[in-house]
Amino acid sequence: MYYAATLGQTTAVDGISLDISAGEVFGLLGLGRSVDVDRVGHGALRARGVRYTRRMQEQPDGTHDHGHEHGHRHEREHPHDYEHRHGQGHRHDHDHAHGGTPSPIEDNAGNEAVIDAVERTPEDKRVDELLNAITVDLPELTEAVEQQEAPDAAETLEQIGEEKAFQVIEEMETESAADALAHMHPSLAVSVLEDLIEEDPAYAGQLIEEMAPDDATDLLQYLGDDSRDRLLGTLGKVEAVKFRRLLEYPERSAGGMMTTDYLAVRDSMTVREAIEAIRRAEALGEDWLYVFVVDWRGRLQGRATMRALLLANPAQKVVEISEKRVDAVKPDVGRDEVAREFEKYDYLVLPVVDHDDRMLGVITVDDVVDAIRQEGTEDAQAMVGAGRGEAVFSSVADKFRGRLPWLVVNLFTCSISAVIILQFNEVIGTIAITGISMPVIANQAGTAGQQSLAVTMRGIVLNEVRDGASPGILRREAMVGVLNGSMCGLIVAIVVIVGELIAHPGTNLWLLGIVAGVAMACALSVGTFVGAGLPLLARRVGADPATAATIFLTTITDAVSFLMFLGLATILTRWLQLGH
Repeated sequence: MYYAATLGQTTAVDGISLDISAGEVFGLLGLGRSVDVDRVGHGALRARGVRYTRRMQEQPDGTHDHGHEHGHRHEREHPHDYEHRHGQGHRHDHDHAHGGTPSPIEDNAGNEAVIDAVERTPEDKRVDELLNAITVDLPELTEAVEQQEAPDAAETLEQIGEEKAFQVIEEMETESAADALAHMHPSLAVSVLEDLIEEDPAYAGQLIEEMAPDDATDLLQYLGDDSRDRLLGTLGKVEAVKFRRLLEYPERSAGGMMTTDYLAVRDSMTVREAIEAIRRAEALGEDWLYVFVVDWRGRLQGRATMRALLLANPAQKVVEISEKRVDAVKPDVGRDEVAREFEKYDYLVLPVVDHDDRMLGVITVDDVVDAIRQEGTEDAQAMVGAGRGEAVFSSVADKFRGRLPWLVVNLFTCSISAVIILQFNEVIGTIAITGISMPVIANQAGTAGQQSLAVTMRGIVLNEVRDGASPGILRREAMVGVLNGSMCGLIVAIVVIVGELIAHPGTNLWLLGIVAGVAMACALSVGTFVGAGLPLLARRVGADPATAATIFLTTITDAVSFLMFLGLATILTRWLQLGH
């Protein structure tokens, strides 16, 4: 008989909800999530080192119950899937049932417990074969996707597009579908979820209930108000209230990142009582390393490691073996600040408490990693004027709304450069090489500005730019701009001088090389300075440093480059003996 954990259920012990399961404790003990409990008493407990979440209960007739109905969809279990996940488990149990005691060496010699993490699994290869077929068999594809790990299943669903992803998820078992949906890109996951709400809101609600609270809340935040209310209406009262409370926190805050699934015990409990409570509790989606200790009001009193709990005297109070000083954050702390704290102090988990120090939830390092990655990609897109949340899977309407405003802004800003060029059309018409040199100087100035912008943005994101550090940063960048500008200006000057001496010997056109060199040096210096100054200025006034930074930088560098080069060329026209 095998026991498996189901997500989102809790057990009340001594007035406190303990969000953990026996399967989690087995995992912490190194025994795996699924354990042959019939053999515990024989001292030959065999661990299953994989995550197996569907409950299989042995019936009197020797058959197994593979789950229960969720609406009109049946929870399916594939025998070959189970055997593949558990390696040699069936053979081992068969030998034991017939009285034989298998050798550990024999058992390990042919097992499949170790899988190369960078190699594609047979399940992934099977999915590739189905996708490369002339005609995709959706029922067969659904079965194959169910056998993939959740992140791989999510990639497959992203690959086949929204319409087919909806059809596959609709036919998948609830838990597999929820895991895959939680790992998909939010924009595509939300689109699929909205389709499910229209088609079968009850099933969409079941998927949300199966997810970890933080993953479910992330998707609920992106739904429209009508779709969100319709979905929450299918949930139980307790679940609906929980999600509505989580939705009150801003997405980019500690409250928006936290999960309400955590393990907490009362400070009045003994170690024995705490361990027994943990064993009786249901499973969560996390492998917890810590047990948080709270008082009768739910206020955080300390934290104990699982190791300390298992090695302590069973008669001791939990509070006696716990750390009394625990770092925590308030729910309104920004996501960037939370990420910096995790990076600085190497946290694995950080509790979130209210102003009375009552536990609200916890933030885990995997959620912080996801947040950092999301923030980095959003900043990269914002710098060029694309929508922060836009992805390759986003709808045409979302892409249109995200990009058009900044394209319109760019249309007006780039016209500044056009006006400048128009003022010097006579010089450009007289000296052909000016038309060739202008884009070179502008491009170099823009590139130098982008370099400075990238370094400064990185410093802001990593919190390396402290208060009062801006003047020093600008001085260093200005010096770098002058040095790089001087070197590039010298190269341009030499190239233009040599070219003009060869093309037009006996004239003073070679002097235009000096003009180009000086303009290059000045433009690069200004571009580097502006590249560093734009994000610092935006940060100073409270704006997002990344938003459309590239658009404004390009506008400034182009205008300065054209004005500097063409202005000098006009001033020196008589000197070049090209005027009237």
